[in-house]
Amino acid sequence: MANVVTSGRLTPSERISRAFPLGVHRSVAGVPDVPEAVNVSVYAPGLDAVDIWFQASPERWTNVLLQRRSAGIHHGRVDGFAPGVRYGFWQHGVPLPAQPGLSQLLLDPYGRGIQTVYGDAGQPLYFSVATEQAFDWGRDQHPHLPWRDTVVYEAHVRGMTMLHPDVPEELRGTYAGMGHPAVIEYLLDLGITAVELLPVHFHIDEPHLQDLGLSNYWGYNTLGFFSPHTGYATAGAQAAGPQAVQDEVKAMVKALHQAGIEVILDVVYNHTAEGAQDEPALCWRGLGDAVYYRHTADGRYLDTTGCGNTLDFSEPRVIQMALDSLRYWVSEFHVDGFRFDLAPTLARDAENRYERRHPLLVALAADPLMQGIKLIAEPWDLGPDGWQTGNFPPGWADWNDHFRDTVRDFWLVDQAALAAGEPAGSLARLGGALAGSAELFARSDRTPLSSINLVTAHDGFTMADLTMYNHKHNEANGEDNRDGSDHNRSWNHDLEGPDPDLAARRAQTARNLMATLLFSVGVPMITAGDEIGRTQHGNNNSYCQDNRISWLSWDLDGEAQRMLETTRRLLRIRRGFLALQPYAFPADSRDAFLLWFSATGEPMTEGEWHDPGCRVLQLLLGSVNGERAALVVINGQAEAADVVLPGRDTLHATGVDSGGSRLYELLATTADPDGRRTGARLAGGETERVAADSISVYQA
Repeated sequence: MANVVTSGRLTPSERISRAFPLGVHRSVAGVPDVPEAVNVSVYAPGLDAVDIWFQASPERWTNVLLQRRSAGIHHGRVDGFAPGVRYGFWQHGVPLPAQPGLSQLLLDPYGRGIQTVYGDAGQPLYFSVATEQAFDWGRDQHPHLPWRDTVVYEAHVRGMTMLHPDVPEELRGTYAGMGHPAVIEYLLDLGITAVELLPVHFHIDEPHLQDLGLSNYWGYNTLGFFSPHTGYATAGAQAAGPQAVQDEVKAMVKALHQAGIEVILDVVYNHTAEGAQDEPALCWRGLGDAVYYRHTADGRYLDTTGCGNTLDFSEPRVIQMALDSLRYWVSEFHVDGFRFDLAPTLARDAENRYERRHPLLVALAADPLMQGIKLIAEPWDLGPDGWQTGNFPPGWADWNDHFRDTVRDFWLVDQAALAAGEPAGSLARLGGALAGSAELFARSDRTPLSSINLVTAHDGFTMADLTMYNHKHNEANGEDNRDGSDHNRSWNHDLEGPDPDLAARRAQTARNLMATLLFSVGVPMITAGDEIGRTQHGNNNSYCQDNRISWLSWDLDGEAQRMLETTRRLLRIRRGFLALQPYAFPADSRDAFLLWFSATGEPMTEGEWHDPGCRVLQLLLGSVNGERAALVVINGQAEAADVVLPGRDTLHATGVDSGGSRLYELLATTADPDGRRTGARLAGGETERVAADSISVYQA
């Protein structure tokens, strides 16, 4: 058995401790600095007295009673506590079930590092680890890119680089790989301004996945809100310990910043990895279950997440923990923004109702450190009134599921109906999506720049799979294909799965989806791999597939290369167009204009908007003071259409054209991925033959 002793070398004056800040800290205001002595503070309202156990040397564990308590916070001064030390908490006076190094101690909710150790039976044990924050950031600063110029790229640290041929093998699947010059060059060449990384907080696998021999690849099962996930670090950093893991994450952020790319973290504060009520206590459950988690009147967990538990954001200390974590990642890791998983859960009051003036949201709006930090809501959860798209306060952007569903309906569901000889939907909903769902966001005093437009995300079909599968194929997940959504709004073009004869049709549909995403008002989010036609072979819930199902393949065939070049071209056009608009475009409606025309070149009528047989739409967008406008022509019917481009007289009547000739130069069309007609010029009032099922973009 390891040698267990009780620490006690500090003088009475040196034993002064503070309840704040929570966690383990070497220097605390009002407390004398003593080498290898730390201030320890933990919120454990469920425990009468708390011991901290720590591994003072490889063969010696030490326990110290945190002698002071204030409003549920236990704190004390502990000596012999060096960086790299493993530690955890336990109820004072209650024997450990095994030796300290072989018992699951309670983790520090504020622990900066977590290390996994395997017990005698091979079960994982988790220990908090003390770290220091020194890192040479040089001149690093937040890029603070404006929303209007932002292009978000949702990626997985591991999946992005596991198969990348230009990333050294030892760096693949790691933070260092994500920050490698080959990856950064690719992102810049594509036109990405911000990477949104799936969770990098320390997370673990759910018991049912362990039984199946699978892992939680996505990482939405957090065990440490202050600790980076160890498994995404290089082998060398993992061997060196949590401090080296932290440094590797910071080096990744620094490298991306040097290229002008922002780093947004997908964060999961709505629940924890402790799972359902009957699962073992790892941290919060053992420290104060009744306060940390939501409960029903009869003591059962109230679950608005579908993950077994829900953190209670009507409790001040829970709010504080989330705020402190966010501040920590901004100040210590220079993170530029956060996407909040199941965000309504974080803004539910004591009655479990979503509240736009929730203390967490108010605190984030008022915090000087959080000014300019991008806040993105996944605006739904499983609780009552769980769908809140458009209802988050100013300063937030929302994932726009209305945009996602509308665009899929127009290019997939409607096209399937037309192919079957059935009526399709009207243009009205599509117009709203193209306009950035302006009315949806106006009710919370926000502009369309609060709309994160997406067609796909990590959860669901990839863009290529939307065109290849009508049904999910999740057999590899071990749940008999019961998991994942059954409502995908996809269209397999009349044959399930890959087929070389359908490849060209499907590729054009994918280009239509991408073009609609990139030429709608709002902030586009591309899911990593959609720009190269990545497939998950019909798996629409690949959360447990840490393999080639989920990883990006960089072996690109002809269609993949064309999709990549199309995406690059469309992003270049978007970037060039925005550069010629006033800074406030398109948020200032007094200057920006969106004009809608039918195939005849005349303004859309009310009847045309709602006529299912009307599937051709022209959108002219720009600003009164802009140097250029853009004309987007959409043909959503199954045959080519003759389209009259808006002429001088029509434009003059709208008040945005002072007269004179109006020329339209073709910049791109999804029907011509090789760009053979690019540069063609037509005068306003001329008729253009527009290919079936296509989008064309002109410079006006």
